[in-house]
Amino acid sequence: MKNVKMKLSSLKPPERNVRMHTDKQLKEFERSITMFGQIRPIVTDENGVILAGNGLYEALKRMNRTEADVLKVTGLSENQKKKLMLADNKIFGLGVDDLSALDAFLADLKDDLDIPGFDEDLLRSMAAEASAVTEQLREYGTLDPGEIENIRAAGERKENYMANGLPREPDSYTDAPVENPVESVESNAAPENAEPEPVRRSVVCPHCGGTVWL
Repeated sequence: MKNVKMKLSSLKPPERNVRMHTDKQLKEFERSITMFGQIRPIVTDENGVILAGNGLYEALKRMNRTEADVLKVTGLSENQKKKLMLADNKIFGLGVDDLSALDAFLADLKDDLDIPGFDEDLLRSMAAEASAVTEQLREYGTLDPGEIENIRAAGERKENYMANGLPREPDSYTDAPVENPVESVESNAAPENAEPEPVRRSVVCPHCGGTVWL
């Protein structure tokens, strides 16, 4: 294998390519090349037939470029060349985004969200949503003294019932099943024309496991 500069006119697309490149994708290739240059080589065999990088090749042609960085691979059998073409396209698609890392990158980039391959308006929406979630997490778990006292009293009632072997009375702080630490609970159906009741939130006490309605 060796890296070389080659004329685009000397490269040969394969007879069959398993990946179809849309106009949108080629435009994003062009944006990336304009912004960063050609950051990956086109992979060819010893005869200049493209094994990987057909989309990049098409984008360079659309931009009227005459040369490309090429990684020339030699010594592969025809079956190995076909396998390389299939593997290159498939393996890339097996990855998944780490959304927490993406949110961190968006926070670092702030308003500079012109990124090839991404829709800028969508990124701005994601960044705004991540900011709102962060603010909610900051507020989560902050209880006023009255709520803290209610939690403490509920815990004491629960311990008394268990210590005396009595059937436990229903308790609005300890009996409501909760799957998530923070949840929204819709009010019961109201008569038509009645003003809707506000959505209530609750948190789970980390000490007694009870539900506190906010």
